[in-house]
Amino acid sequence: MRKIKKGDEVIVTTGKDKGKRGSVLTIADDRVLVENCNMAKKHVKPNPNAGEAGGIIEREMFLHVSNVALFNSATGKADRVGIKTLKDGQKVRYFKSNNEVVDI
Repeated sequence: MRKIKKGDEVIVTTGKDKGKRGSVLTIADDRVLVENCNMAKKHVKPNPNAGEAGGIIEREMFLHVSNVALFNSATGKADRVGIKTLKDGQKVRYFKSNNEVVDI
């Protein structure tokens, strides 16, 4: 079970975008794509067959999963996440600061 999933609200903890908040768009191995974070200019070749114009576009680039933390709405801060098993055998994520379950 992963501690960060697609659609989660996260805060960037290190780097040029430290403190920015956004939702996770994609997860690939140990990297996450966060909306409007880690923006980079990408040079794109035109593709007349697909009708795409060339030029320089700005797009999100991947961040390492260790550089983001889940946003805890109860405290309003970034929080560490753990995994525990409930009495019925279901595994859930919980915030380490207040033991509140993230998803049920």
